[in-house]
Amino acid sequence: MYRISNFTDNDDVKIIDQKGPFAIAEWQRDLSVMPGGAVTAYFSSKMNIRKRQLICNVSVASVTVQAGAMQWSVGNVNATTGIKSAGDLLSKAFRGAVTKESAIKPEYKGNGTLVLEPTYKHLILLDTAEWGGSVVLDDGLFLACDSNLKHKTVMRNNLSSAVAGNEGLFNLSLNGNGVFCIESDCPKEELIEITLENDVVKIDGNLALAWSAGLNFTVERSGKTLIGSAASGEGLVNVYRGTGKILMMPSANMPNI
Repeated sequence: MYRISNFTDNDDVKIIDQKGPFAIAEWQRDLSVMPGGAVTAYFSSKMNIRKRQLICNVSVASVTVQAGAMQWSVGNVNATTGIKSAGDLLSKAFRGAVTKESAIKPEYKGNGTLVLEPTYKHLILLDTAEWGGSVVLDDGLFLACDSNLKHKTVMRNNLSSAVAGNEGLFNLSLNGNGVFCIESDCPKEELIEITLENDVVKIDGNLALAWSAGLNFTVERSGKTLIGSAASGEGLVNVYRGTGKILMMPSANMPNI
């Protein structure tokens, strides 16, 4: 038996979302600051720049997390590498190398609570059931997922488009039934969701965070010809075709002014 006090029941902590074994705790104010940083901390909280932590209830389901993300745990929580064989190790090492994710993602199971390191990024909980059981993530966004989900490496349809568009050739795909968490520079409230039915969407830049695995993803000229692309001023764009869903940010990160 264990009891956690002055964490989620702290009046400065708010649970902003819950799904499956996961809950997102958001610290409404940063009180652990020196006088010189008080003004920055105050206005940061007003602008939704806050520390957030992912809480994992491994009693509900075993979870797989990004390497190095664990901060503390309580109860009978055991970590494993999730490696089943030498071939599995090679597969995970390759996947990590090409998708900018950690090669070995520890799996936590047992009966207890696992809390991940705080971050100022926005934590977003999604369910693969809402993506037809298979979703592709942009590079570096994965934080945690239900261990029932299978990780696969998805290859871009054409090598030349990936190179020309300064995109990675491979992406991480999560498959099966379960909840997962991504880290985003944009809050969930501002994310745009586009549902396609045998249609196409073109996006200028790396704004898409996740998309249905069934969509055909390429990088193409914005116009039919080189002259047309030059005249539009857009050049290359990310193109998604078919039937499925895309979750995207409304704008790219702006430099600090």
